[in-house]
This record gives sequence, structure tokens and C-alpha cells, in this order.
Amino acid sequence: MSKIKTIRSVYKRFKKNPSGLVKRKRANLRHLLFKKSSKRKRHLRQKAVVLRCDLVHILPCLPYI
Repeated sequence: MSKIKTIRSVYKRFKKNPSGLVKRKRANLRHLLFKKSSKRKRHLRQKAVVLRCDLVHILPCLPYI
């Protein structure tokens, strides 16, 4: 049986933590940063957990994660 290919763009965006949840980076931290407060930017740096309803689309792209 052949191997299943991992979709590399998805592999670079998501990681699995030790408890089995999938981590992601938060949006809105790429440009137009001068109008965002320091507190908002600091909170956007923290990783978030992918919702269970979105895992349906992500996990088929990551067969070996």
C-alpha cells in the first residue's frame, strides 16, 4: 500500500501539542500594526487551539501528525 501524501502548506501552519490538540497561529499580526494596541498584539502572538468543527478539514491533510 502506498503512502498518503501530507499537504505541506497545512503541515507548516498547524502543529499538534502533547495533549493531542492542534495549535494554530492567530490572524491579524502581519501588517497595519501601528493602529493596534500593544496589548492586542501581545495576545495575538499566543497560539490558539483549532476548534473541533474545523479539525474535520485539517486532519485529512495531515495523515501522519
